[in-house]
Amino acid sequence: MRRYILHRLALLLPTLILVSMLVFGLQQLLPGDPALALAGEQRDPEVVAFIRHRYHLDQPLPVQYALWLGGVLEGDLGESIRIQRPVLQLVAEKLPVTLELTLFAMAIALAIGIPAGVVAAVERGTAWDLAANAFALWGLSTPNFWLGILLILLFSVDLGWLPASGYVSPFENLGRNLATLIMPAFVLGNALAAVIMRHTRSSMLHALQSDYVRTARAKGLSEMRVILRHALPNALQPVITLGALEFGALLSGAVLTEQVFTIPGFGKLIVDAVFNRDYAVVQGVVLVTATFYSLLNLAADVLYAVVNPRLRG
Repeated sequence: MRRYILHRLALLLPTLILVSMLVFGLQQLLPGDPALALAGEQRDPEVVAFIRHRYHLDQPLPVQYALWLGGVLEGDLGESIRIQRPVLQLVAEKLPVTLELTLFAMAIALAIGIPAGVVAAVERGTAWDLAANAFALWGLSTPNFWLGILLILLFSVDLGWLPASGYVSPFENLGRNLATLIMPAFVLGNALAAVIMRHTRSSMLHALQSDYVRTARAKGLSEMRVILRHALPNALQPVITLGALEFGALLSGAVLTEQVFTIPGFGKLIVDAVFNRDYAVVQGVVLVTATFYSLLNLAADVLYAVVNPRLRG
């Protein structure tokens, strides 16, 4: 098992280096010049030259990349060109917000997706199965921004039950915090619940037809015990991998939802950075997100190896 983990860790480093090169290179394709944007309307040549020198924008791209990567290895993600604050500080402020939203959305997705998938598999071909598949189709085909707007119109504008936008820290007011997160978390968890439901249903159908389930039934065990103690644990193996990967996707893909609900998380941070041509913030946020995603991939591989020893080899 240790050898398996070390092998996966060895693959992680070159992946992150490649991601950093792609992030640094592709952002150069963004239109506009951050030095000219910061210089203001006058665009004094001396001011522009000073800005270029301070942020190493007058250096060749390989030199800029080497300087940035050297800072990253020392724990310095650079400084925001626009608001003059360390990128690491901005990440430390915004990451907990998106992480809380992602955890909330994942909890909703698992609470809906796994039971729906189990019921659909056990009641295959019945009205329950058709209803679960209809829910999955609806969840996969509904755009997040559209669903978010509808929820705001219903629960905030018409009923007045929930705040339409904003974010309150749980340390400031836990009740208000949950009220601001429940709609965006449901929007994100809705589509993921549909994916988890489909995977759970497929895995359960395969497990229910396996020899060990037939043996358990032949021993006279109740159907509920057969489903919960024998079929479900084995059916959840691929769902573990899916959940870890989708958690990373939620963490990096909440941009539209955070924009709709005006949540000051990672999504809003990177959108503002792109519009303001704040290269350092874009690089830092994408690199941190890629690191989290890679670590979640590693966690998924390790968890899958725990439940399936044949993969440790």
